[in-house]
Amino acid sequence: MIDIEVLFSSLPCSFDKIAKSLELVVLEENLKLGTCAVIFGDDNWLLGYNKSYLNHDYYTDIITFDYSENDIISGDLLISLERVFENAEKWNVSRETECLRVVIHGALHLCGYGDKEPDDIIIMRNKEDYYLTRIGV
Repeated sequence: MIDIEVLFSSLPCSFDKIAKSLELVVLEENLKLGTCAVIFGDDNWLLGYNKSYLNHDYYTDIITFDYSENDIISGDLLISLERVFENAEKWNVSRETECLRVVIHGALHLCGYGDKEPDDIIIMRNKEDYYLTRIGV
């Protein structure tokens, strides 16, 4: 089950595309989809989580809480729409594309991909691009 919640703003893409993106990543990574929540808010809302749970005092576009067990993927994706919109402008892509990229990024984290090492970042970006193409963005 995928639960999508918008706390402070409207979305630049449909709930259906968000859910399909998340499901596509999980299934193509040969895993099973459990329960995932995708929650959208603003910078200050997400900064509060970043400080409280990760001891990071900076803005970010997404925080992923992973509750997966074995091959059943479950978790919470907390996303700042302000970061999504700023990054879309910075990278000269649509807000929809950047929103879906961040959802896919979070789904990849739930599937076990990291982004701390340079090689991992390359793998993550290539996977994001692949899945964006698969959903027609």
